[in-house]
This record gives sequence, structure tokens and C-alpha cells, in this order.
Amino acid sequence: MKDTGKIAIFVTINSEKEARSVAEHLLEKREAACVNIVPGVSSLFWWQGKLDSAQECLLIIKTRASLLQGVIDLVKEVHSYEVPEIIALPIVGGNKDYLKWIDDEVEEG
Repeated sequence: MKDTGKIAIFVTINSEKEARSVAEHLLEKREAACVNIVPGVSSLFWWQGKLDSAQECLLIIKTRASLLQGVIDLVKEVHSYEVPEIIALPIVGGNKDYLKWIDDEVEEG
């Protein structure tokens, strides 16, 4: 496997309305080629020393690895959580046409 220079970023968010707003913000700024919104995510987590839970949406953001910091900065600007989950995973392979499309749709980082 080789590095494609592309990443998928996971962001959990508290509502579909906010998820759509964040997704549109990233797309308008050309920081992402595609954002999937997955509703109905049940999350369990530790927060401030206590076990907590929430119903959330999951954003799956596809972009260039070089744009990661810009995505982090934009998400943190508009996200309602004090400490939003923003986790990037490398895309190690896939449909070459799709990977090229990501490059074509986002700004060079």
C-alpha cells in the first residue's frame, strides 16, 4: 500500500442541522471534495471524569492530506462542542478515478 495523499476525516456533531452547516462550510471553502452525513450515531464516552452518552451525526470528510489543518481550523470555528472529535485516517487505496476527483475538487494544500 502506498500513500495516496488523501484522507478521510471523522467528525461527530450534535444535530443534522449543524452537520449540514459544517459540511456546507467546508465545501464552500473548497477544503473538502465530499462530506457524508451519517445520522443516528449513538456515542458513549468519558467526559469530565464521568461516563456520558449522546445521539450524534458523523461527518466523513474526504480531502487531501495537505488540507488537514485547514479542515481542523474551519471545523473548530463553527462546531458547537468545546472539544470536537476530529480524527483523520489515511486513504491507502481506492478507485483511482475517485481519488483523482478529490484532487480536482479541492484547493492544493
